[in-house]
Amino acid sequence: QVQLVESGGGLVQPGGSLRLSCAASRSISSSSMSWHRQAPGKQRELVAAITSGGNTNYADSVKGRFTVSRDNAKNTVYLQMNSLNTEDTAVYYCSARTYGVNYWGQGTQVTVSS
Repeated sequence: QVQLVESGGGLVQPGGSLRLSCAASRSISSSSMSWHRQAPGKQRELVAAITSGGNTNYADSVKGRFTVSRDNAKNTVYLQMNSLNTEDTAVYYCSARTYGVNYWGQGTQVTVSS
């Protein structure tokens, strides 16, 4: 098993930036990692993902604004979010996929509002 703890959420004005972190309890070097979000009344959706080899993919809605990265030495994955808008308001979850099993963090709230 692996425990995931997200941090870095908060309140930000439109156009602002935030960096989310996801710290894992053990090595994630062989895991595919991803960020998801869930807004009130909506389904959880994939935001960004990064493979163990460093390949990335993004939801169309965040391409060019969000960047996912990983630091295997720190067992941590990051989501840099720029040019935030109100539609980015959601709870953001980190996920690790290892040997076919998905693990989830508890989520961190991101609120974009003036």
